[in-house]
Amino acid sequence: MSKKTAKKTVETVGLVGLGFDSQDEHKRITKGDEFLLVGGSAETHERMQDVAIHVTEALKTKGKRLQDAEVKEVVELIQKAMDR
Repeated sequence: MSKKTAKKTVETVGLVGLGFDSQDEHKRITKGDEFLLVGGSAETHERMQDVAIHVTEALKTKGKRLQDAEVKEVVELIQKAMDR
């Protein structure tokens, strides 16, 4: 008798950014359709926003949503955005 193997699928359903370098009492939260960013200093939070927006806009120009993209593609877009 042959065993059925369940194929695991990996998908990206959203991006989460967490910043831990805030020295003030300000609560920074940014929520988009495909991402949630929490915390960080003003500079860190702004950087997380820039990366999240770059990734979602790059996918949008390809006619994709985050959920439609391969994980590898999302990782590459994040790396590209962080290198800018």
